Amino acid sequence: MINYTVYKNENSEQWVTFVHGAGGSSSIWFKQIRDFQKTYNVLLLDLRGHGESQTTLKTAFKQKYTFSALANDILEVLDHLKIQKSHFVGISLGTILIRQLAEMYPDRVKSMIMGGAILKMNFRSQVLMRLGNTFKYVLPYLVLYKFFAFVIMPKKSHKQSRSLFINEAKKLYQKEFIKWFKLTAEINPVLKWFRQVELNIPTLYVMGEEDYMFLPSVRKVVENHYRSSQLFVIQNCGHVVNVEQPNAFNTAVLSFIHTNK
Repeated sequence: MINYTVYKNENSEQWVTFVHGAGGSSSIWFKQIRDFQKTYNVLLLDLRGHGESQTTLKTAFKQKYTFSALANDILEVLDHLKIQKSHFVGISLGTILIRQLAEMYPDRVKSMIMGGAILKMNFRSQVLMRLGNTFKYVLPYLVLYKFFAFVIMPKKSHKQSRSLFINEAKKLYQKEFIKWFKLTAEINPVLKWFRQVELNIPTLYVMGEEDYMFLPSVRKVVENHYRSSQLFVIQNCGHVVNVEQPNAFNTAVLSFIHTNK
């Protein structure tokens, strides 16, 4: 089972589960734990090969990573802890896993909060993926990762987010990085489906106004999925909204969860 950490609130039966992105770990939620635990039970997850969920090298070779397999990792923890239903908060690639989980097990998802959500790979991100695919066996993965981090979070004000993700990525094995990178092969059809199909689950997208790679497509989807979805844009903020503007992020998310109890 993947590694998880629980912060209990004895006065609440409600759960909020946090899902980080590729190259991160549950430690990226350090600015959320205290605020959320005041009202809810908090569950933090380390995805396969990340944080404390380091796979042994033997198993790292065997498993092919798919979005549904990674969503099932999350379900396994929920079942183990006997959590019937949870609110989910994700960042970046974590938002894809939450949506995948909601496709497969909608009755387990109370609401979805999608921070720095990825709903469409724009031209620039398609080029990035091609470059990554070309060089993934040649270049050390950290070189690639640093390059991606700069393209996705280019501004001076995004430095903290960049550093955080690069430091977490240093803990990945090269083989692990390649397996995660291969996931990008199935990302386009998966995202196309997500854009077309609206789920009947309350969804809040929290985006930075400077998240130029992913914000435009989220705006379009929210317009089309108006029955279930809302968009909250944080000013002077890039891709990793929960790290760059934690107060604005926490306030918006807690308010949304409160109205969707």
